[in-house]
Amino acid sequence: MMTLAFVVCAYLLGSVSFAVLMSKAFGLADPRTYGSGNPGATNVLRSGKKAAAALTLLGDAAKGWLAVWLAQKFAPHDENFLMLVAGVALAVFLGHLFPIFLRFKGGKGVATALGVLLALSGWLGLTTLATWLLVALVFRLSSLSALVAAVGAPIYAMLLGLPLQWGLTSGIMSLLLIWRHKSNIQNLLAGKESRIGSKKAESQAADNG
Repeated sequence: MMTLAFVVCAYLLGSVSFAVLMSKAFGLADPRTYGSGNPGATNVLRSGKKAAAALTLLGDAAKGWLAVWLAQKFAPHDENFLMLVAGVALAVFLGHLFPIFLRFKGGKGVATALGVLLALSGWLGLTTLATWLLVALVFRLSSLSALVAAVGAPIYAMLLGLPLQWGLTSGIMSLLLIWRHKSNIQNLLAGKESRIGSKKAESQAADNG
């Protein structure tokens, strides 16, 4: 029963859309009504309000971190502890992807996944973030950075010797991230994906939020 309570609360927390909240706070249009229609930081950035986009990014990452941290802090450290934390990590991520408050149409989960990984292991989160930054610096493609980092995350979890349950959770999140970026993958293969900082990114239909 306690496991179910933690998982449900994590899903509800993940369902909170900071893209929508920050847009309302800054008097912006609903991010689902312009650009890609994706309620994520990248789409909010198209409004021209960098502060709103930054707070969206921070909020999406923070909710992933908070859900896992609360589970680690307050869940009983018994034989089910590792599985409970893994379930919470996946639940908050799924909440962002399929939020009940937005009729199950959410963002792509990059920031929330990073928050989850940082809570599971600081080194796991930092190495995944470093991978994103390195690929972004070299290729200036946000979506490619996210895809490479997603592939790397479960590998890093294994190399760091993290519990199997947490490694499997990072693997599932990685697969979901790749699936959510299918339109970006098509653009990458066609050479049509916008580069970071390019003016074309303002009108790009598929984003990485």
